[in-house]
Amino acid sequence: MSAAAKFDEGRLMQVLVAPVVSEKATLVGDKTNAVTFRVLQNATKPEIRAAVELMFKVEVKGVSVVNIKGKTKRFGKSMGRRDNLRKAYVTLKPGQELNLSGEAA
Repeated sequence: MSAAAKFDEGRLMQVLVAPVVSEKATLVGDKTNAVTFRVLQNATKPEIRAAVELMFKVEVKGVSVVNIKGKTKRFGKSMGRRDNLRKAYVTLKPGQELNLSGEAA
């Protein structure tokens, strides 16, 4: 809990945008005991670690971050861009589990 004490709790509640539910995220999760989240563009690794530990009451082993450039798309005649994404792969310590389904454990 000492990691969460260094950061503003209101900020930590906003750092994690949404869990990534995809085939790749599931494969990575099964293989390495990692959970994938979309996070704020300016979130740091220590912030992400503290947010996951605070919200899910688990111990985090490590955090890897990937920045994904938004694709250019056409809307009729005009060109537009999707937003840039930042994904965090949060590896949990052995024996730790994260329940994203929202059911009580």
